[in-house]
Amino acid sequence: MKILVTGAAGFIGSRLSEKLLARGDEVIGIDNLNDYYDVSLKEARLARLMPQAGFSFEKLDVADQGAVDGVFAKAQPERVMHLAAQAGVRYSIENPRAYIESNIVGFTNILEACRHNELEHLVYASSSSVYGANTNMPFSVHDNVDHPVSMYAATKKANELMAHSYSHLYRLPTTGLRFFTVYGPWGRPDMSLFLFTKNILEGKPIDVFNFGNHRRDFTYVDDIVEGIIRCVDEVATPSTQWSGDQPDPGTSLAPYRLYNIGNNSPVELMDFIGAIEKCLGIEAKKNMLPLQLGDVPDTYADVQALVDDLDYQPATSIEDGVANFIAWYKDYYKVK
Repeated sequence: MKILVTGAAGFIGSRLSEKLLARGDEVIGIDNLNDYYDVSLKEARLARLMPQAGFSFEKLDVADQGAVDGVFAKAQPERVMHLAAQAGVRYSIENPRAYIESNIVGFTNILEACRHNELEHLVYASSSSVYGANTNMPFSVHDNVDHPVSMYAATKKANELMAHSYSHLYRLPTTGLRFFTVYGPWGRPDMSLFLFTKNILEGKPIDVFNFGNHRRDFTYVDDIVEGIIRCVDEVATPSTQWSGDQPDPGTSLAPYRLYNIGNNSPVELMDFIGAIEKCLGIEAKKNMLPLQLGDVPDTYADVQALVDDLDYQPATSIEDGVANFIAWYKDYYKVK
């Protein structure tokens, strides 16, 4: 297939592009290469893709309507995996307007381009953060998610609502994927595994929020990508069981679906840190701190819908995933 991947220089987007190319798809990657984190890391990911047959790249911002329309007209993709977004819960408290520009305006441009180009299927990144103040575990796509606790989460919830309106109005098949704490090689420098590894190796203390009383459904990047590809391949269809009397948030009479993609096995934060310490052979110095504004204590994904519909089975243990990341980190940063 011919697949447009937005955010192709990002952590998940670059790995997804690799896997799609490996199975013979043509990939059109777009990314604005912004400086939210180290641009050289994005460029290094992109450099691994550029020589591969079937890959092309356009540097553009999804908030630029003309640029988005232009790449759709030129490339004529059959399907889209929309990963481009302003990421980060904590940064959304400092700079909320960046999230409106990228996550709301940018997503509107993608939706419009998809419907005007008769796209077969739009799959887009949502987030586990939409569960916000929910405390019933594990989180299910059939739960109400009307209480976000950060601007980032609010924009991701808005994306799901926007996608539904286009699925309803224009019969555009859309599938939203709620990612749960993705980690692995080539990961983002603002995420916990990267920060912990860097500081431990440099002999600096690590910040442990909520006094370590977090649980996270850490999900290895290859397991995430496997789930994405299965969703891209399986075009969303209407649910004949859906009822307006008892509306199910995860499905619709429109060609619209939502899925959690997680490991379905939450890990205590202190155990996660322990896996890093064991792999590095160094005990971390820890700053025990209270819960951060906009953060939630626990995440735990109910992935049953994805298992039932697409036979999704995450397969990577925390021990193996952390070891793979640290091996990559030491190689990339030339740490002996």
